[in-house]
Formats: sequence, C-alpha cells, structure tokens
Amino acid sequence: MEMYHMRRSEKAIKSRRRLVELIEQQEHMTIAMCKGSKPYLVTINHSLDRDAMCLNFHCASKGKKVDYLKANPRVWGQVLQDNGYIEGECNYAYRTVMFSGTAEFVTDMEEKRHALDLMIDKLEGDPDRMKKQSLTDDKLRKVAICKIRIGGLSGKEGVAG
Repeated sequence: MEMYHMRRSEKAIKSRRRLVELIEQQEHMTIAMCKGSKPYLVTINHSLDRDAMCLNFHCASKGKKVDYLKANPRVWGQVLQDNGYIEGECNYAYRTVMFSGTAEFVTDMEEKRHALDLMIDKLEGDPDRMKKQSLTDDKLRKVAICKIRIGGLSGKEGVAG
C-alpha cells in the first residue's frame, strides 16, 4: 500500500527506529479492514516481531475479525501515544504510527508459540508463570494468531512547543 504524503511535514517522525520503538511501547493498536464495501475497525493488544517486521495479535478462531481478514487481508492501522490536552495552549500532545500491511493467520505451532511468547513478554508482569499456563499445545491449537506483515510505516507527533 502506498503511503500518503503528510501535509504538515514538520510533524513527521522520520526515524524508523523511533517508529518501531513507539509501536513496541504502546499496548494497543487499531486496525481497519474491509469486507466488500463494509469497513470494520477494532482496537487490540499486540506485539512486534522486529526480526520478521510483523505485528502479532491473538483472537478467537471464529468471529467478525476473522471473517473480514480472510475475505480481505489488507489492513491499515495506527498505534497512538496519547499525551493529553495541553491546557492554555489549545493543543494536544501525541505521537502516532500509521502502517499498512497484509494479515495472515498463523498455523505453524512453533510460530504461534513465538508470537504468544512475544505478547506475554510485553504485557505480563510475570511472563514465566503465564507462559507455563498459556503455551501448552492444547491451548495453542485453539487460539488464532494473526500476523500483519508491515508494508509501510509513517509517523506524526504533536507536542508542546
């Protein structure tokens, strides 16, 4: 997917390293998808696999997300760092990363384990305990893991001057 030019180029985050770090630091991402002419938007937790340059998330094996992504794997997404309204300046502090990508469901057990391992490390206070509970073969067979291969990244920030 082609990235759109940014009208306010002075607000662009141009460093790929900063974009990747921002994705890693935030717990949630929002992805937009489309099935036929019907759009759908969902906010979910995620992890980033830097080596594969893809985002991972887990979900039920059936449902609206799955139906939409199987019908059309192209997605557009955003990760937002919301730093709040700046009182007295009529301004807002934020950083966003926008991305295009292609979603695919992971079927390989070891790849599923790796994706969940990354998510648990990111989100859990006691990852080792959770891994023992969640990374069993039985649970891995039941959970759906989707990876989004990132096609393009751009970022923007608005901060106090």
